[in-house]
Amino acid sequence: MSAVPTSDDVLATLRGVIDPELGTDIVELGMARRATVDDAGHVVVDVALTTAGCPLRAQLQSEIKARIADLPGVESVKIDWGEMTPEQKSAAMAKARWNVKESAPTTAVPPTTRVLAVASGKGGVGKSSVSANLAAALAAQGYAVGVLDADIWGFSLPRMLGLDARLEATKDASGSTRIVPQRLDIGAGRLEVVSMGLLVDDETDALMWRGLILNRAVQHFLEDVAWPDDLQYLVIDMPPGTGDVQMGLARMLPQAEMIVVTTPALAAQKVAARAVTMARKSYLRVLGAVENMSAFECEHGTTYPLFGSGGGAALAHDAEIPLLGAIPLEPSVSSGSDVGRPIALGDGAAADAFRAIASRLADDLAPPIDMGGCSARLLAAATSALDALDAEGT
Repeated sequence: MSAVPTSDDVLATLRGVIDPELGTDIVELGMARRATVDDAGHVVVDVALTTAGCPLRAQLQSEIKARIADLPGVESVKIDWGEMTPEQKSAAMAKARWNVKESAPTTAVPPTTRVLAVASGKGGVGKSSVSANLAAALAAQGYAVGVLDADIWGFSLPRMLGLDARLEATKDASGSTRIVPQRLDIGAGRLEVVSMGLLVDDETDALMWRGLILNRAVQHFLEDVAWPDDLQYLVIDMPPGTGDVQMGLARMLPQAEMIVVTTPALAAQKVAARAVTMARKSYLRVLGAVENMSAFECEHGTTYPLFGSGGGAALAHDAEIPLLGAIPLEPSVSSGSDVGRPIALGDGAAADAFRAIASRLADDLAPPIDMGGCSARLLAAATSALDALDAEGT
């Protein structure tokens, strides 16, 4: 069994739990007060709600337990619920109001958006294909899905999604210039796509940039893009490996949840484990693993494990994460990417696998965030009261 986490580890992990309406993590707001961990890995965390009957309780409970349970060495998670005193509520609302009014937001990603970072330990495992198809499958289910191509060097999502128009900019209400994502309607849902491939003149152009410039480019995509307020998911196609961009994204988006892509090969599985390690060291929740390029099945029904077998299951077992699904090796996956028609929108075993993973995410592991909470009403009341005091003072 892994060594148990410390109380500080647990609280640091809970900084990734963002109140969806206040846009601030529950540790900074004073909601997550204390954590204790015994030698057997049983965790107890004290959480104070702004209101005892807050409708957000079930959502917070699910998020808190999922993030703590993902820490190695944790055997169980118990939440002791409490209610803030009037003074604590006032302090929390004042902090949230200060963040909204006085501090520029870290990113332009709405706090109600679930961020799914698709990562891999190495290149060549089909991470971008998985990103494009999961995003398309979620949109086909009726969701508003952002797609951020953070693989600045190896951008490929525009071609995979059939987009070639240049990104344009607009002025927002404050006069700031914002990049407008490329919109692609899919069924009842839609994609909002941002990629360096939609900014360069030719997709064969080589971007010979060093790490700090790459990280700054991704930061622009998070801060200076007019991401819609109703965005339910943001799928990020991460660059392969565990470098500057990955660490920067973990710092800018502590609420991000990672999906790790591997192939059946043992070597790929061992490398993919590094991405899991990086996520946990950055206190990101790992949703699970996807095994891409799984066995090929010929027209006669015979299965051929061309790239080995068991890599996805081994990664899931060793990292103690779910195996979200295995994508069979089909020529249609590659051909669909080449012509800008994700296979997740078509037919076949691979299409079914992508849709099943998307459904599992939306229905269970990472459902859309419910806005029917109580924090926004408290914030509105506090803001109105403080604004009235400001007006009296002037």
